[in-house]
Amino acid sequence: MIDIAGAVTAEAIDEETRDQPEPVHRAAGVGPVAAHYGDPMREERTLATGVGLVDRSHRGVIAVPGEERMTWLHTLTSQHLAALRPWQGTELLVLSPHGHVEQHAMVAEDGETTWLDTEPGMTGGLLSYLERMRFFSKVDPRDATADHALLSLVGPEAAGALDTLGVAGLAAPDVVAVPGPKFRSGELPPRPSVVYDVKPLPLGGWARRVALGVDLLVPREAMTQLVEELRGDGVPVAGLWAYEAVRVAARRARAGVDTDHRTIPAEVGLIGSAVHLDKGCYRGQETVARVHNLGKPPRRLALLHLDGVTTDQPPAAGTPVTLDGRTVGFVGTAVHHFELGQIALAVVKRNVADDARLMVGESAAAIDPA
Repeated sequence: MIDIAGAVTAEAIDEETRDQPEPVHRAAGVGPVAAHYGDPMREERTLATGVGLVDRSHRGVIAVPGEERMTWLHTLTSQHLAALRPWQGTELLVLSPHGHVEQHAMVAEDGETTWLDTEPGMTGGLLSYLERMRFFSKVDPRDATADHALLSLVGPEAAGALDTLGVAGLAAPDVVAVPGPKFRSGELPPRPSVVYDVKPLPLGGWARRVALGVDLLVPREAMTQLVEELRGDGVPVAGLWAYEAVRVAARRARAGVDTDHRTIPAEVGLIGSAVHLDKGCYRGQETVARVHNLGKPPRRLALLHLDGVTTDQPPAAGTPVTLDGRTVGFVGTAVHHFELGQIALAVVKRNVADDARLMVGESAAAIDPA
């Protein structure tokens, strides 16, 4: 999609951006993705009010075939995967022994292979962990990024746009409500905490209905045809800037950007989508249970409104958030939103009041309490 008129690559704007292929994938032929196609604000509005096609083919893709894949992944990750059925998807986390977020992956199961897609730059770490934990299990995880690409139809009309591809009837995400502290064992159903509907695509791969729209995993050789079919039916393209603005406004944290080495799932809203609170032991489970049952996490995810008076440049990821000169958190993703102006996701100390007068660099910032 980088050949489409008006496309500007993310790395042409920022050489250090995370939104570029990992070196090993670039060497295998994975190309750059577009930050925008000439009009980022219009592209944002399209995603917020209609539907647009976003190239996210720089994401890492791991294929896990093997007859024991579900029970194996179930024991290694935060999600209840033992009951995941063919043509369903979900999310999972790999945690450190102390419960800190190390990896986040989206999941889709097609009956023969479990597909994991993850943030660019994190594929090697996740695959290395899975390979170390194989032992004698009948599984064969591999990096499939070079031959499969992820695209996303984003917006309230995303499911309807699938008619062009011969796919209809994708159900909305099925989410289990997060229970209160000290809930009874057995209260949660033995299934993933969120289930995404997945259906096969005629060109190969699959479509997965998620919170922001529909993800499409396609063989790379079929990517051009799929894009042409959708554009031919009137679906416009949108860049990563637009996608990120929609994601930030929806308060959806991105691993490795809106998290740091100390982040636990409860701090950034990952309990409801990527953690099953009543499954058996997995690495980091003790911290997850203790925080949920005995207390509140030390930090929380907040949506900040930045005044943009002293600078029109959004702050870089990792910029400190300060209160009266004291650091109380850090900024993750900061964007220009077509309606909200400069906004950012930040992780701040839980005791920071919603009406606190914060600073991010030279910009004044206010927490959106909604």
